[in-house]
Amino acid sequence: MKIDPRDSAAVQAEPAVLVGVRVRGSRMDFQDPLGELRALAETAGGRVVGELLQNRDVPRGRTFLGKGKVEELAAMVKELGATLVVFDNELSPSQIQALELATEVKVLDRSELILDIFANRATTREAQLQVEIAQLQYTAPRLRAMWSHLGQVTGGAPVGVGTRGPGEQQIEIDRRLVSRRLVALRRELEEVQVRKSREVAERRAEHFTVGIVGYTNAGKSTLFNGLTRGGAFAANKLFATLATRVERWSIGGANAVLLSDTVGFIRDLPHHLVASFRATLEDAIHAHALLIVLDASDRESPMQLETVREVLEDVGANTQPRILVLNKTDIIPQLPFDERAALRSLDEWQEREPGAIAISALDGTGFEELRARVLELVAGGIRRRTLRIPLSSGRLIDVIEKRCTVISRRYGDEDNDAVSTDASAVELVVEIGDKQIEQLLPLGEPFLVDGEDPMPKRGAWGGGKRRSPHLMQPAELGESDGETGD
Repeated sequence: MKIDPRDSAAVQAEPAVLVGVRVRGSRMDFQDPLGELRALAETAGGRVVGELLQNRDVPRGRTFLGKGKVEELAAMVKELGATLVVFDNELSPSQIQALELATEVKVLDRSELILDIFANRATTREAQLQVEIAQLQYTAPRLRAMWSHLGQVTGGAPVGVGTRGPGEQQIEIDRRLVSRRLVALRRELEEVQVRKSREVAERRAEHFTVGIVGYTNAGKSTLFNGLTRGGAFAANKLFATLATRVERWSIGGANAVLLSDTVGFIRDLPHHLVASFRATLEDAIHAHALLIVLDASDRESPMQLETVREVLEDVGANTQPRILVLNKTDIIPQLPFDERAALRSLDEWQEREPGAIAISALDGTGFEELRARVLELVAGGIRRRTLRIPLSSGRLIDVIEKRCTVISRRYGDEDNDAVSTDASAVELVVEIGDKQIEQLLPLGEPFLVDGEDPMPKRGAWGGGKRRSPHLMQPAELGESDGETGD
């Protein structure tokens, strides 16, 4: 019995031929056009045995490749014993079908390869649900081209008198099953995301949060491990991280933030995968600040930065202050001269991107400057102030104790109604900045700063009733029923 090559979409250990069609406006690396696809295939477990590249003004409708190149590809597959062809382009279902007929092996496009990697790497229930939804969204419109069992199904027994009739197309059955499965998965994912949203809101209310974002394999997890107690999986491969991890990062004195490590971005990421993974990026979307990590030793870093900014815009993470972190600076001196010459220099980066910080996540170079910059974001102008708070405002006192350096405490009666109607209050002498005070206001608890109510001063920070876009409203501050972390 002939086995349909589409019955297995895994590429593990399969000898693969890579194909790229470079069309007008393509963002491929002209020096190594298939370099990223090669890394993706190897990350998925494939073994690259051959590569084929074609330059065209526009793709050919039926096979994407030109007719002669299709014949060349079929011969290459046969000669090299390949069982898989991977395109660096997105193919239509009919193009996949035509190419599989011509080569007699399985054909994947870039989107399906990325989905396969995500499916193999997803470890949390949330990530698994998101990947399966993305796979079904990808597969549903491709059912007719991808499967060979879509004939009519008659009622009753498969053969015999009384079974003949119009029946139902197998493709209709498959589409209905896919639709039902998508409804069930989305319902379960919504429940997971509601819980995740509560956790993110709680962390954001209690702590200043910073998200690490960047292109895949830029060194985000290595940086995360270097700044915190670690625990994130770090490896020199694409998409080593698929689940968010959150840890405390001390930035000096009693000041600390919650730092989150997130999934990496990549060019031409399938749009349905971006939509499905939006909740995975929720820590970054709602973070108070973002660290954009860039591999400064990669000649494609300008394109990678553009991709990261596009994805952040797509998911709505476009209001926070950002710090560009130029990573892997320790690698640059070790590169051959021609590779170093192809890079944008650190001076040029910092001229183009004012405020960019050069670091090495491996040896810790630049960490102190990075801490100082984040501390400046957290606190604003830090100075010693006296806060008077009702003892009944335990949550507010706890937040101040966590975020600020407390110099002294004094307990005593307080009859100032502007602070509290209770008979007792605490006076805290703290090192606190304007931004930290601003971040306390949405908690809705009354307090005085150097004897004055800070609420009328809010216009100095946000303008009347406006608030900083990264602050939580009281109604958004839900109670968490989960743990901080993945």
